Amino acid sequence: MWKDIIYVGIGGGIGSIFRFIVSRVIIRFVNQEWIFTGTLTVNITGCFLIGLLSGWMLSHQPENQLFRLLFIVGFCGGYTTFSTFAFENLRLLETNQWGLFTLYTSLGVALGLIAVWGGMKLTM
Repeated sequence: MWKDIIYVGIGGGIGSIFRFIVSRVIIRFVNQEWIFTGTLTVNITGCFLIGLLSGWMLSHQPENQLFRLLFIVGFCGGYTTFSTFAFENLRLLETNQWGLFTLYTSLGVALGLIAVWGGMKLTM
């Protein structure tokens, strides 16, 4: 268990550093009103990356726990949790679980916005 936690932590730390760098580089080239493009870029590239990594792993190394923990759970999770959210939603669609897909997507977005708003209101 501890070994798994260490792999996820290493991958997550590196992913977080990459998120910071990519976001900073992107926002240097946009107007202040488009500041969200750094996060948008990270979210979209993270989704593409988790697709590449999970697709490769499922077809070439389906039993490779180290790869999954270090790169998919750790790196992609540290880079952006949106990629995991999108991947899980895709899996629900692929298994024709439309009700769960709708519920998960709606709750994830709505409750996420409400939680951010609530947290901000508590501190203002």
